Amino acid sequence: MSVKASPHSLRVLQTDSALYNKCLYLRMLVTESTLRTFTKNIFLSIGCSDEHATLATDVLIKADMRGIDSHGVARLMGYVRLWEKQRINTKPNIQIVYETPTTATVDGDAGLGLVVAPFAMQIAIEKARQYGSGWVAIRNSNHFGIAGYHALMAVEKDMIGYAMTNASPLVAPTFSNERMLGTNPMCYAFPAGKYPPVVVDMATSAAANGKLEIAQRSGKQVPEGWIQDEQGNYTTDPHALKNRGSLLPLGSDREHGSHKGFGLSAVVDILSGVLSGANYGPWVPPFVSFLEPPTDPVGAGIGHFVGAMRVDGFRPADEFKSNMDNWIARFKSASPINPDQKVIIPGEPELEAEIYRKQNGIPLVDAVVKDLNELAGKLKVSPLAS
Repeated sequence: MSVKASPHSLRVLQTDSALYNKCLYLRMLVTESTLRTFTKNIFLSIGCSDEHATLATDVLIKADMRGIDSHGVARLMGYVRLWEKQRINTKPNIQIVYETPTTATVDGDAGLGLVVAPFAMQIAIEKARQYGSGWVAIRNSNHFGIAGYHALMAVEKDMIGYAMTNASPLVAPTFSNERMLGTNPMCYAFPAGKYPPVVVDMATSAAANGKLEIAQRSGKQVPEGWIQDEQGNYTTDPHALKNRGSLLPLGSDREHGSHKGFGLSAVVDILSGVLSGANYGPWVPPFVSFLEPPTDPVGAGIGHFVGAMRVDGFRPADEFKSNMDNWIARFKSASPINPDQKVIIPGEPELEAEIYRKQNGIPLVDAVVKDLNELAGKLKVSPLAS
């Protein structure tokens, strides 16, 4: 579907959005095709097959195109470092280890989550095609990029898509200062008719760790309510995690609903880890290579959970999508507090970023360009042009 951003939307992207703020630290704009070629060459250089390198690249570039810079090529160095530590298998034998007509458990053989999760979602989609819904738990995987990529695979088939993953323990439960949970993102994606899909893709922490990494690279403080220090006090220092601090659940504190964020994160951890046989809670292995995984694992690798449901398992798809269009239109027309700030439908900012970046290129901050070119030199891949 070809969708154009409104003049208002592009104005927001150019003046008020996080995209503009990131451009303050911009070194270069890179075309999608250039960044895609560079990223694929990196994956090929560490032993991925052409098929897996292409898929892993697509997941990362989709994040950058949708404005989710924290989960795009900025993460490429992290995957390579894990491969160097032999914690990522670039030639995995991904297989189903448990199955019923509508469910399955997949073992990712320590492969890239960027490859393992799409493999599992294809299984969920095929089960949904045959039986109305499909649900797949994944173990022995690694970081899978943006949850939205996997959920949107189902939307392309007129299905409702679900994707979630547990992650490195950086988040303290409500009333605690101990890191027990990951940022544990979840995504729900719903097809529509004339409008783009509604995509609810969010971390269950107050902020994703990748946003801290962007702040660190940009030399900026973070908002109060994202992090607490070792004693449990709010801090705006993006480096606080290095000093035994922790991220906070969605809601930040009990009075603002952090117990709800904790509850959502727990659901993700249980479905992704406990159900699949992956590690969970404080046993989830860290994404960073300089920290070793726990010596007493309770499962295998990182866990994900994906699902797909056929819309026409409930009602004709055209009727549903027509009502979705009506839902979107009505919410878009909700009375605004400020006439210059309209109500935003989940998934709209990412779509607008994608349209903008297709036209103008992907902005990369100086620190990311430096990391990527150092990586290129190490792996004997052509660097990004300066």
